[in-house]
Amino acid sequence: MISAHMLGASLYIPATHDKLAGTIIGTTSPRARSVIVCTEDSILVTDLQIALQRIREILGELRVYCAGPLRFIRPRNPDVLEELLRMPGIERIHGFVIPKADHRTLPAYLNLLNGTNHLFMPTIETDAAFDTGAMIALRNHLSRAEVRDRCLAIRIGGNDLLRLLGMRRPLDRTIYDTPIGALIPQLVMTFKSRGFNLTGPVMDQIDSPNLLLDETKRDKLMGLEGKSAIHPCQIDPIESVFRVTTEDLAVASEVLTNGAPAVFKSGGAMIETVVHRKWAEEVLKKRVT
Repeated sequence: MISAHMLGASLYIPATHDKLAGTIIGTTSPRARSVIVCTEDSILVTDLQIALQRIREILGELRVYCAGPLRFIRPRNPDVLEELLRMPGIERIHGFVIPKADHRTLPAYLNLLNGTNHLFMPTIETDAAFDTGAMIALRNHLSRAEVRDRCLAIRIGGNDLLRLLGMRRPLDRTIYDTPIGALIPQLVMTFKSRGFNLTGPVMDQIDSPNLLLDETKRDKLMGLEGKSAIHPCQIDPIESVFRVTTEDLAVASEVLTNGAPAVFKSGGAMIETVVHRKWAEEVLKKRVT
């Protein structure tokens, strides 16, 4: 069963990229655990048909590959999703990343996905993100029985959210040094409290690994699960942060041991088996994936 813990550093790649086939199939290095093929903001509208033809060709190549990364496509709009779903071999794609998702736009995409086995990940990147009521409406929509199990994770579109504020991410600071840094905890409390996993936004600065590490550590501290990557060089730093440590694994195992005391000391901290059980279960799930 696919879980959000398996996403890791999700590598975004334009559908027109010359390394698209190798990235989707998983023969490039470093190999991402999950790949998101974008037909939206990363390509010009004039290149859309070229992008779709590239995807159509690669779907045929995927027949002989059973392994490889988790594969997702980000459709430009519902019409593009409809065209993708008609392509032979689309069942070899694990799911779709829904752009500009909120309670107003999501139903059109979900109606198209009815009757398929595809997972989906909505991306929060519209002005609805700044409206608590709208986010609760989205959460309620995603919580419906026929939808909930197919929502793998919720992605945070940091750049689009900054665009709505007329801002650009500073090249020497993390996303948490912008107004979006105050929004992320609100989204975590709204969605993670109901069992939805959220992923961290991309970092534009490709040549600053230390800054990427700093931001990814903040992502983890906020309770996010995985992070979008825009370049292969970002994969290893992101994965290193989200990798389960031996210390956490040891504590989690103690918490879940039969007969564990209600309260005990581990690693210099007080551990309560009731309070920390859910955390421990998540740690072991991550370890398995």
